[in-house]
Amino acid sequence: MTKQQFLKLKNGTDVRGTAIAGVENDPVTLTDEAVSAIAKAFYVWAAAKTGIQSPTIAVGHDSRLSAGHISALVAEAITGCGGNVILTGLSSTPSMFMLLQDGFGADASVMITASHLPYQKNGLKFFVKEGGLESADITEVLELAAAGNFPAGTGKTETRSYIQTYADGLVDKVRAACGEREPLKGKRILVDAGNGAGGFYAELVLKPLGADTTGSQFLEPDGAFPNHIPNPENAEAMQSVCEAVKKHKADFGIIFDTDVDRAGAVAANGEEINRNRLIALISAILLEEKKGAYIVTDSVTSDGLAKFIASRGGVHHRFKRGYKNVINESKRLNAEGKYSPLAIETSGHAALAENYFLDDGAYLVTRLLIALAKCAKEGKELTSLIADLPEPAEAAEARLGFIPDCDFKALGGGVIEDLKAFVKKTDYLSPSPDDREGVRINFDEAHGDGWALVRMSLHEPIMPVNLESDGAGGIKKIAAELYAFLKEYPFLNTEKLKNLL
Repeated sequence: MTKQQFLKLKNGTDVRGTAIAGVENDPVTLTDEAVSAIAKAFYVWAAAKTGIQSPTIAVGHDSRLSAGHISALVAEAITGCGGNVILTGLSSTPSMFMLLQDGFGADASVMITASHLPYQKNGLKFFVKEGGLESADITEVLELAAAGNFPAGTGKTETRSYIQTYADGLVDKVRAACGEREPLKGKRILVDAGNGAGGFYAELVLKPLGADTTGSQFLEPDGAFPNHIPNPENAEAMQSVCEAVKKHKADFGIIFDTDVDRAGAVAANGEEINRNRLIALISAILLEEKKGAYIVTDSVTSDGLAKFIASRGGVHHRFKRGYKNVINESKRLNAEGKYSPLAIETSGHAALAENYFLDDGAYLVTRLLIALAKCAKEGKELTSLIADLPEPAEAAEARLGFIPDCDFKALGGGVIEDLKAFVKKTDYLSPSPDDREGVRINFDEAHGDGWALVRMSLHEPIMPVNLESDGAGGIKKIAAELYAFLKEYPFLNTEKLKNLL
């Protein structure tokens, strides 16, 4: 493989590609050759990073169909370089970082996952004790893979799970915070794991805390994802868990993505606690503990959320999308002496300073359960903490595509610059003061009474357009303004924006 072919497998701060053949127009890119070379390259990179001549690498995976095969390839590659491997089997992504903090015996780790992507996809995420690799680190690993200069040796492989220890840590946290062994006794809490790796949470965390998990669904790992996509952002997935909460009269519902680094929740009335509501809820919990905190979010959060955080004594700090972007921004603020306990995206990626700034869906949910138990003691519902969150009257998203084989990054960047110039000369439009990426536009009351964010996707040839309005019919007005402008670019498919008219 060429250096360019390896670099095409880069996906922000991890590696992703197609691992299973048979899907039309989606050829295999994460080949055996690629996996082996990347695993060897990470071993070399980890040895240099840690200063350990022959580091031990833990290797885990989610429920994907190709997981076993790729796991074996990674183990064979690392032991062939002289490294030792601990195979942890079915694991969550956060657990593969936590085992590095816990005396498990590994110096670095690899998680085999492609998050919520379709069954044919897979990928690799990498950790050292300091955290997950940054974008530049992934580039370096892939360049090492392309160079192909690897040591030879004979390492050993052992199989040892960590997920029970990880779950025990979450149980201990809830017990310590609530002062009870079974603080969830009398509560019915169900889990929707979407046939990913999150099924452990019902058995190993909720039941020891006394919860009744009746109604939990799709806990068995199945990489074909036969029921719904394991993704808290997916409408079908959220509808499924909301209906389950209502059907089984649960007090709380939980949904994880495939590798459990993201989560969503459902209130007792079957309404989702997701996106802005999820951010508001964890923000309210943290701001009750300490005022003045900077809550770092991605760029698509609502104006109502900003008002809510301010009302709780916090500072809403929007930043660029991408979980590593918000995490690094929160770390930067802390380094400046500005207390920032939370970095969170509307996608459900949430990282708390108290938990190594690890984006961990199970830890986030555990924090919510502590608050749920405390609210119950006071005779309150958990959602009472966000009862005054200002919600937009309407919200929508349109993901605009580009024509095939174009330089979509350059073309999209040009469109955004043109749109910025248009906003400046249009009296009923104004740029947002905390515009972090693309262009966030405020529309006056007569032209939609809301805002829109037009940006480029981090990795795909997509221009997402997010819209919110505080008035009935406002989305249609905002979409009409944007459609009139964007339809003039022949390389841009504006049909989904037109559908909002």
